[in-house]
Amino acid sequence: MNALTARFEADSSHDFLQLPLFDERRPQLKLRPAKALHHFRELLKDKERTEEVFCIFEALPWRDLRKSGERFLTSERGLDLRVREPNLPTILDDHEALRRMPEGSLAHAYCDFMEREGLTAQGLVEEFERFAKDKPKYNDQFQWYMNRMRDVHDMLHVLTGYGRDALGEACVLAFTYSQQPALAHLFIGYMAGLNIGKQVKSSAPVLRAIREAQGLGKACPRVAELSITELLPMQLDEVRAKLNITPAMHYRAAHAVWGSMGVDPYDLLGKKAA
Repeated sequence: MNALTARFEADSSHDFLQLPLFDERRPQLKLRPAKALHHFRELLKDKERTEEVFCIFEALPWRDLRKSGERFLTSERGLDLRVREPNLPTILDDHEALRRMPEGSLAHAYCDFMEREGLTAQGLVEEFERFAKDKPKYNDQFQWYMNRMRDVHDMLHVLTGYGRDALGEACVLAFTYSQQPALAHLFIGYMAGLNIGKQVKSSAPVLRAIREAQGLGKACPRVAELSITELLPMQLDEVRAKLNITPAMHYRAAHAVWGSMGVDPYDLLGKKAA
């Protein structure tokens, strides 16, 4: 793993430590529930419209984000990771290097998930950049921290076992809230759960699954602040045990209920049939 880490250290185009910790021009975001509700309604029309998610996060921000970010950035681990893992998408999208790691590792599970879903880590970056193309740019160390929180999203799917179905995405957001407490995570997660219950009448424990995910996130160390390159070669079960991530029982139960009804959890609204 040291060789892989060294390779990506060399990819860093500038010295992060020379940048200001926080650009004081960054705006202090305010809670705007009405705006969040509008963008959530747009998201319901098409869950692949990632830009709506970013808008909701602007409307329902993490109020203590700056404090948490500066605490991590000035810590020994934060300083170390900015040097060793300057850009997670570069590391995560090198599937050739990841596939050289042991069978059964987090690296292989991650590659399997991303290839099966047709995703790339850079793809999420590009979605965000399209959303932010007309917004001010800030060249500070804090940007690295914000990027990192974004870039671990698909890794959380792999670590938790939640799929990209509607409930799985809601659960990942609830899990993330306990790691990165922006109200947007809970808002989208629970609103999505309520919408699922409204659209598909069943005994599936949808809201219990989302609450369970919130608890799993609370028990887990903040993944964005961990060394991803150290976790990747470890066996997936070993990583989950290390991070206190236990099986998502209510999520599985919900899928079982829908399966018994002949409902595809990945097509809850019957769009494929239509």
